[in-house]
Amino acid sequence: MPQTPLEYMTRALELAERGRGFVEPNPLVGAVAVRDGIVVGEGWHEKYGQAHAEVNALKQAGEKARGATFYVTLEPCCHHGKTPPCTDAILRAGIRRVVASMHDPYPAVAGKGLSILRDAGVETETGIGGPAAHRLNAPYLTLLREKRPWIIGKWAMTLDGKMATFNGSSKWITSDAARARVHQLRGKMDAILIGRGTLLADDPLLTARPTGPRVPTRIVVTTGREPLPDDCQLLRTIDQAPVLVFVKPDNAHHLEPWRQRGCEVVGVNSLADALSELGRRRMTNILVEGGANLLGSLLDARLIDEVYAFIAPKLIGGNGAPSPIGGQGITQMSEALTLSDMTVESIGADVLLRGHFG
Repeated sequence: MPQTPLEYMTRALELAERGRGFVEPNPLVGAVAVRDGIVVGEGWHEKYGQAHAEVNALKQAGEKARGATFYVTLEPCCHHGKTPPCTDAILRAGIRRVVASMHDPYPAVAGKGLSILRDAGVETETGIGGPAAHRLNAPYLTLLREKRPWIIGKWAMTLDGKMATFNGSSKWITSDAARARVHQLRGKMDAILIGRGTLLADDPLLTARPTGPRVPTRIVVTTGREPLPDDCQLLRTIDQAPVLVFVKPDNAHHLEPWRQRGCEVVGVNSLADALSELGRRRMTNILVEGGANLLGSLLDARLIDEVYAFIAPKLIGGNGAPSPIGGQGITQMSEALTLSDMTVESIGADVLLRGHFG
């Protein structure tokens, strides 16, 4: 039974999601070719540097693409990059109509792709599934617009909002299933960010186990006024995943032992400068795993874009037990930041609350 245009685009969006972790800093893109109410080709951008979604869908459709309507989650590219322009492939295939969820703001495209198709006699339409397409590629859009990565704040806490007991015991708040979900998330990140306090308290490894499509850089943020440990899991496993330390420029010399072990040390004056440096490296997704001071500073600066909050059905109490977010905070409840696009997911005995800001 023929589907609606929105249903075809929803399928294209589902296909696009399969590329997460494999294609960044490129956008996630899916495509569906439909002729006479029948899907004749599907594809998604599967890996950075390889064929785009449009090419994969057209290859599957073959001659059936001629005269078809093409649903694609992002305006087709029209420039030579790692691969040839998708507009050329669409015109060669004889596509009659192209429906794109949104324009691509990348300067080399930015409306030119659809314009080329229209000038060649292809009907075009934009907007179907647009809000979902923007959510799908929020990290890509943030990198283009703000020149910094998409920042995900992640923490685990008890039902009474504590991330450790009053004396610092925190292993383990959540279940094995929830921790496995965190490892899946890590494997799709460009980097994992922690502060000096988390390094000292937890001596974390910060790798994805098992490995995912990406090997995230492990980043420590410190002022450098106090030393970092000469021996820790990050240094012992530096051959498994890179380690980067952001430090105040005047204190960078204190980290010479880390540099000698193979760690990259970069001087920055602020968290915003650190994120700009990561954006310059075209990192697209950063996972912040604490601690409370680092998350609080990012929240104060409005630099957290998305939240993964794992909540365990446990109560520990304690006035001195830490909560996930420190920093200065707000003065009036009316100023509280509110998550949108909230989802709630049961993972074992725990609950994952996930949402975006803005």
